[in-house]
Amino acid sequence: MFPKMDALGMAGAVPRAPQQERSRVTRARLLEATVECLVEQGWSGTTTTLVATRAGVSRGAQLHHYPTKAALVMAAVAHLADRRATEIRAEAQALPTGPDRLDRVVDMLAAAFTGPLFVAALEVWVAARTDAELRGALVPLEARVGREMHRLTAELLGADERRPGVREAVQATLDLLRGLGVANLLTDDSARRATLLAAWKQQLKGIVNS
Repeated sequence: MFPKMDALGMAGAVPRAPQQERSRVTRARLLEATVECLVEQGWSGTTTTLVATRAGVSRGAQLHHYPTKAALVMAAVAHLADRRATEIRAEAQALPTGPDRLDRVVDMLAAAFTGPLFVAALEVWVAARTDAELRGALVPLEARVGREMHRLTAELLGADERRPGVREAVQATLDLLRGLGVANLLTDDSARRATLLAAWKQQLKGIVNS
């Protein structure tokens, strides 16, 4: 048998992935590396050069897809928000449907607000306070992410937001979890967090299930 020939008559050539697929893979590597750098190095320690090195892509490829640090980080924030929502939905499939569901949903969301994706996002929020360009890009993105997280939380809780007070209770849950996540950054706040969440779960049940 003759060896397989490519379009130029070269034997044994390995077909290359389409350009679109290679670009998608490169972007995914850059975004994942950005999140990892934000968690490990913080905002000030995260540079585009470091991200490119960690992602295993050339500096030129990084600049082609994301020409500035702000563009790279904004894409990473959107990426990690989508990833976090996907992970929460996947975990929610294993949750019970009975009376314990609300407790489990709150615990699952609390874990999301203390994980590495939350830490990476927080680094960007703090930096945006004094960076006008970053803040201008982050505010509308965070508004979209906030709406999607609220919608997802209401869905998981089975909350009917047409009823008085329910929408506010869902948002209060997210605000509480975000605050507890920040409190957990410097020291292990798990004991106090567990006590507060237990009390809030009872309040939330009275509002959502009444």
